[in-house]
Amino acid sequence: MSFLDCFCTSRTQVESLRPEKQSETSIHQNLVDKPTLPWLSPSTRPSEVICSTNVSHYELQVEIGRGFDNLTSVHLARHTPTGTLVTIKITNLENCTEERLKALQKAVILSHFFRHPNITTYWTVFTVGSWLWVISPFMAYGSASQLLRTYFPEGMNETLIRNILFGAVRGLNYLHQNGCIHRSFKASHILISGDGLVTLSGLSHLHSLVKHGQRHRAVYDFPQFSTSVQPWLSPELLRQDLHGYNVKSDIYSVGITACELASGQVPFQDMHRTQMLLQKLKGPPYTPLDISIFPQSESRMKNSRSGVDSGIGESVLVSSGTRTVNSDRLQTPSSKTFSPAFFSLVQLCLQQDPEKRPSASSLLSHVFFKQPYFEFL
Repeated sequence: MSFLDCFCTSRTQVESLRPEKQSETSIHQNLVDKPTLPWLSPSTRPSEVICSTNVSHYELQVEIGRGFDNLTSVHLARHTPTGTLVTIKITNLENCTEERLKALQKAVILSHFFRHPNITTYWTVFTVGSWLWVISPFMAYGSASQLLRTYFPEGMNETLIRNILFGAVRGLNYLHQNGCIHRSFKASHILISGDGLVTLSGLSHLHSLVKHGQRHRAVYDFPQFSTSVQPWLSPELLRQDLHGYNVKSDIYSVGITACELASGQVPFQDMHRTQMLLQKLKGPPYTPLDISIFPQSESRMKNSRSGVDSGIGESVLVSSGTRTVNSDRLQTPSSKTFSPAFFSLVQLCLQQDPEKRPSASSLLSHVFFKQPYFEFL
């Protein structure tokens, strides 16, 4: 399979890594025509794990993104002794607060304990002066949010959503089984390799329910989340009250991410935190096409042929502003509809009462993930 042209947030294009040029239509087909994407085994990863801590062994190609509240730069690089393409995250530790340093330390430590095909692997971690370098496999398709911005500005169809979500929820279920809350489940933390393996990243926000050998029912640790992650957070996590929160808060984030993948926009992106919390608390659960929760732009709203206002215009809100999508970009038809199973999945995840939300394990058995793969192509 040809690799996908990747785009960083500053819109610097990385040329195709193979000579042949892949059309955007074929990119769509390559992603949706693989019903076994989430089940790919660890053996589908690069055969040679890169363990070198010698900085001269890595040739930085281009910055493909930023993360960790803009403190970390993410680079496509080449391991020169083997020619293997890798991803390198570089963070200046001197710019990090004590809380950020603890989060980085936690992510690095936990990455050595987690062994699951749907959890992002850290191959090597080392420091160069005050800079932390994290080497991991290169994910040729980038994140699900990059796919949305670049190829699916009006949202993905159900087949693609099903493949991506199933792999990510499998990774989430593994974390929950090990007593951890992810706390940052969203499209930008779902990565897709060149052979279609879906992995969950963003471990720096992780929190363990296990203390002194005992697993607690709830967590009362409320870090100062950046505003960028708040649209995905559950009502109970945003409330920060004496009831605390548990792994079910991640399930709420799964529902928001499903809306994000289906619509191409992030729910609540433009809302003030107080307004967002009130909206999340008032119910009833909203749907992937509820235009009241999506960013409003000057672009016109397109009506679907079924008579439902899709709420998706021709401009896509990105963190750096609103960019216009060219007509030659691959777009999901404005007439796309969603199955009752998909709406059921979203509504279950977005229940206000955490106890009414399914566990990650039971979510994997939901009828949405059992449907024929090509029913909604």
